[in-house]
Amino acid sequence: MSIQLSDRINQLKASATLAMAAKARELRGEGKDIIGLSLGEPDFNTPDFIKDAAIQAVNDNYNSYTPVDGYVELKDAIITKFNRDNDLTYDRSQIVVSTGAKQALYNIAQVCLNPGDEVILPCPYWVSYSDIVQLAGGVPVEVATSIDTDFKMTAEQLEKSITPKTKMIWYSSPCNPSGSIYSKQELRALADVLQKYPDIVVVSDEIYEHINYVGGHASMAQFDDMYNRTVTVNGVAKAFAMTGWRIGYIGAPVSIARACNKIQGQVTSGANCIAQRAVITALEAPVSKIQYMVDEFKNRRKLILGLLADIEGFECNEPEGAFYVFPDISYFFGKTLQGQKINNASDFSMYLLEHANVATVTGDAFGNGNCIRISYAASTEQITEAIQRIKTAIN
Repeated sequence: MSIQLSDRINQLKASATLAMAAKARELRGEGKDIIGLSLGEPDFNTPDFIKDAAIQAVNDNYNSYTPVDGYVELKDAIITKFNRDNDLTYDRSQIVVSTGAKQALYNIAQVCLNPGDEVILPCPYWVSYSDIVQLAGGVPVEVATSIDTDFKMTAEQLEKSITPKTKMIWYSSPCNPSGSIYSKQELRALADVLQKYPDIVVVSDEIYEHINYVGGHASMAQFDDMYNRTVTVNGVAKAFAMTGWRIGYIGAPVSIARACNKIQGQVTSGANCIAQRAVITALEAPVSKIQYMVDEFKNRRKLILGLLADIEGFECNEPEGAFYVFPDISYFFGKTLQGQKINNASDFSMYLLEHANVATVTGDAFGNGNCIRISYAASTEQITEAIQRIKTAIN
């Protein structure tokens, strides 16, 4: 018997970050000493005050199905967080809690896009954006940026990318994979362009909001003339070291929030009850309680940039947030290293895995084929050893 899978799944690419992590685990299983710098996952434990809240929720017998769009208490904590940290005012009807920010993004695409609708993606973009858009029948429109502009899209580039089919623009700030942050002035310039096109919806992914080394986080929805067509996506995975807890959320126009609630009700229903109770505590706490992690990431950024600066062929800018560097390694294209021809970033990333035992991610997965992504969400010892291995393997 031959089982025929859908065209949809046959055309879907596997997540490059998860695929590299799986390959690294496979090699470790074979006894190889692999240093994993591919996943976007903090190496800190979830703070004790959050874990204590989860334990209390278990003891309080939270074990039933949750409301599809989240506990009222959690929605209220999210509303307070948006107001405190972002100067954004939402009500409960505008908040939807999901099983991670990834599900929130999937929901948004499914409820907003029709076949052929175009979605502008400034490159580099988070690895799943393009595929999530395509799953909904949308057409990703990639806008190339470069290290010279800190990988940020300009107002002029946005204007040139808009067509009669443009439905949405998706971006992250701080950006995964580049660590770039759009200032309020830069967002205003983009918003000024969008004033000419009132039907375009903006998705602002702010999951790395608190991992910010320059201060002054800005949200597109802060502008009165953009508030009613911006979906603000956030979650607790990165800044609170809660990747496995799987809680994300949106603040959105009521029509989009209701639609996301509707589709989620048919797919997963409400998010995990214990995780939701813990996130209430996380969001109600002052941001200062997680500052120690941000401070350590900043130290690691300085370390890895200094080490990479000593390797010929790695061109780096200084990321302003998140915990990645996104070096341009096109210097190596066309060269042969230990008998292996390097044609592109995917070749280079695989070369590092095989010859340096270091897992990174090709920039091709993020819409920029000249770069690779290296996560510094690892110990200083691992970072130092990994970059030394890379330097040895190249030289």
